[in-house]
Amino acid sequence: MEGAVRAAVHALKYQNLRALAPTLGQLLGSHILEIALPADLVVPVALHTKRQRSRGYNQSLLLAQEAGRVAGLPVAEGALRRIRHTPAQAQRARQEERWANVADAFEAEVGCVKDRGILLIDDVCTTGATLEACSLALKQAGASRVWGVALAREV
Repeated sequence: MEGAVRAAVHALKYQNLRALAPTLGQLLGSHILEIALPADLVVPVALHTKRQRSRGYNQSLLLAQEAGRVAGLPVAEGALRRIRHTPAQAQRARQEERWANVADAFEAEVGCVKDRGILLIDDVCTTGATLEACSLALKQAGASRVWGVALAREV
């Protein structure tokens, strides 16, 4: 992740610049339309309540709301919950640490996701560990398919 995108994601996530979310979400929504995934529900990656209280908002939810609007898909805010507080993934350098950090950290609502194609939205994907852990929880709750989309990729 470089340049303007990196700066925008960091400003949204760490500097409380929520005003960036609509524009970034529109970019994400436009990409979703281009790739034409057969999803019928948008689900943002969940923050643990402790982190959401500290930050004041869930940046993935803000992105998902706008991306869903642009793509014409409903957003299910409560479909996924982070049931275990974990240290921030950015503090984990090694891939193995990132995967272990989020293992069994999420739970999905069966009533929201059963037999549905889910478009999972996150702000940044580094190793794919968070998207994979969320996808597993969604599939365990009965989601028929899950696609993960992130605004940026950290390499």
